[in-house]
Amino acid sequence: MMDKGTALVIGGSRGIGGAIAVKLAQLGFDIVFSCREVSEAALSTRDEILGQGRNCEIITFDLADRNASTSAINELLARLTPHVAVYNAGITRDNLFALMSEQEWAEVMRVNLDGFFYAFQPVVFNMIAAKRGRVIVVSSASGQAGQAGQVNYSASKAGLIGAAKALAKEIGRKNVFVNVVAPGVIETEMTSAMPKDKILPLIPLGRFGRADEVASIVGFLAAEEKMYIHGQVIGVNGGLLI
Repeated sequence: MMDKGTALVIGGSRGIGGAIAVKLAQLGFDIVFSCREVSEAALSTRDEILGQGRNCEIITFDLADRNASTSAINELLARLTPHVAVYNAGITRDNLFALMSEQEWAEVMRVNLDGFFYAFQPVVFNMIAAKRGRVIVVSSASGQAGQAGQVNYSASKAGLIGAAKALAKEIGRKNVFVNVVAPGVIETEMTSAMPKDKILPLIPLGRFGRADEVASIVGFLAAEEKMYIHGQVIGVNGGLLI
């Protein structure tokens, strides 16, 4: 398999992020993925990647902490510039807007949106200098259409879409591609408590998506050589949004 360089996955220990890390390894990338702390899931993802014959490194930091984020990323960039960078971090603190606390709002914004700035500003700077790179942002259908009880989450994911589109206009001429993948309802720990009986009738395919189906689209955007997709939002939602 051809060596495609290194892919950085922010939030790559499990779920959609873990599936993305594994898929990129299958496509020939060495992997660096981040998580807040090393868990059994993170070690399992690492071992699966190593088992494919690719290198894998785990870096740990709190995305909500700018100093910790930039320090960890700059330490990585002192050794290498990723060919691909995927921002997959995301948390929820669901509540009705009228009842939402400032902490619930701020925690989601710091990780989901501010963390993108903290972690990816130095990465993008290096990609511009290298005149190559692919930035892939994992947003959400909630950021496209909004979701009751998730004003904070929807706002953060919509913010990622706006940020990615603006960034695409800034750096496309530097041979750095920027695109967004917006999953719908995917079977992960985050969606395990959702009422299937109420949601499934809204999805034309009649089922929740799988993490590997999201990873497949990310892999295409990361590895396809003949690429003219830039600044776009690709929905992986089973027809939830048409």
